[in-house]
Amino acid sequence: MILLYSEGKSVFTFALPALLIRAWTCRNFSVNNNDAKHFLSRKVKSYVSPTSTYTTETKFKNKKQSYWKSVVGLEIHAQITSTSKLFSQAGTEFGVPVNANVSFFDAAIPGTLPMLNRRCVEAGVLTALALSCRVNPVSFFDRKHYFYSDLPAGYQITQHRVPLAQEGVLEFHVFTPGSHHKPYSKKSCIKQLQLEQDSGKSLHDEEACRSLVDLNRAGIPLMELVFEPDLEDGEEAAALVKELMLILQRLGTCSCKMEEGALRVDANVSVHHEGEPLGVRTEVKNIGSVRAVGHAIQYEIHRQVKDYRYMPEPNLPPLRVLLNDQPAVPNTYRDHINVQCLRRKLPELPSETRAKLTNKYGISPESAAILVNENVLLQHFYDIMEEKKSRDPKLSTNILIMELLTILNKKKLSLEASPFPSHTLGEIVDLLQSEKINLVTARKILQEIISGNSMSPSEVVEKYEWTQITNPSEIEKVCTAVIEQNPKLVEQFCSGKTKVFNSLVGKAAKITENRANMATVVQVLTAKLRKIQNP
Repeated sequence: MILLYSEGKSVFTFALPALLIRAWTCRNFSVNNNDAKHFLSRKVKSYVSPTSTYTTETKFKNKKQSYWKSVVGLEIHAQITSTSKLFSQAGTEFGVPVNANVSFFDAAIPGTLPMLNRRCVEAGVLTALALSCRVNPVSFFDRKHYFYSDLPAGYQITQHRVPLAQEGVLEFHVFTPGSHHKPYSKKSCIKQLQLEQDSGKSLHDEEACRSLVDLNRAGIPLMELVFEPDLEDGEEAAALVKELMLILQRLGTCSCKMEEGALRVDANVSVHHEGEPLGVRTEVKNIGSVRAVGHAIQYEIHRQVKDYRYMPEPNLPPLRVLLNDQPAVPNTYRDHINVQCLRRKLPELPSETRAKLTNKYGISPESAAILVNENVLLQHFYDIMEEKKSRDPKLSTNILIMELLTILNKKKLSLEASPFPSHTLGEIVDLLQSEKINLVTARKILQEIISGNSMSPSEVVEKYEWTQITNPSEIEKVCTAVIEQNPKLVEQFCSGKTKVFNSLVGKAAKITENRANMATVVQVLTAKLRKIQNP
């Protein structure tokens, strides 16, 4: 049985002092442009992994109207949220001093052996279940051999022959405003999910013509997800990554902070004429943002690649997990990870949330996708609806998406830094729904609060006398005044120039300082103008 350790429990380990390990010295080279600097600042390797698959069925024409298909697929590396590494108890904190989180095993000191982190296996199984993968009762670790200066052992421990899980599926929505009229559903199959350790990081010093190594990331636990060939284009690839991030964040198995390297995407690209064999495949490594996923696919170049050499990892026995609640022999597998127990802990997944928003609340698929993509926005919606069941879900959604996001963007504030608590937004919804204010006034209230006014929306309305004018007789007086004060516009309308009607409505809004119920204004003004046309 494989030896697992639980985070937080004391296990006798050593830690290296903070030191900087010199990797190699390079001479007589220069960097002439930013692209080369970027290449040197990141570890870029080109290869064909035996687990790699790739596809995208995007059709496009050249000047000769010849059809091409771009073939793109993704391999995603997600850092497992844990306090210690995959095979040692060295820490995983981001931003610590160079080589501060390095154990003897991470540095490949002879005589050290790996010890598997139980938390990482549980996180891998939980993720596999959320993605409808088939969890293998027995999986194996392998050594993937390749030389790189920040890989001290000369190989990476991964799962090549039999991974932790296989045959999953990820359903997601694709919607890019300006490119798509409406969201559409897409499904991508997962070939496998495997556990593996990360390598270190090379630090390149141009002036000294040398490179140094930081091993803080060496041994960081990763889940690699390899997707089957079933995407269409770069936008679908970006949407897939976004959906996966939402799932991992809900599960708590990965922070998905791409700026910290917690989630990295490799895109495999090839193009070929329709009906012909696939062209030369290229791999773009370590794409660091969702937007870059789509962009990188469009600008990928052709280059030939070659395979790694694999062998079984001799220091780690097969990893066994318990698929059923009741083992065949009682107490035999009491220390094994129970898959069914983890299955019962699965939270509501993004696809389920979108379905609930559209089915239960009647929200459009477009609005549901926006809410699900922003956890803070989604929580606001739930809080608003939970506080008062009678609130209109569509009106609440419009306030959140159209008004709240707009004013926060203008002020360059994030949702997390929003000064609007859910109950304040809910009160604005109540004022609108009861027709005590109109949408223009709602925007003014939001502006007041974001400018530092600590009063409630109702108090703001009362202080500034912003209550909506709904009295029919009062609105009729306003419309009469508009007609009397604008005889030329009335004459143009009666002569057939109906477009000037909007100008008359605008005059009514100006007279009432945008407080009038404009639906009523339109009705009354239309009736009065018709009487003038047909006395």
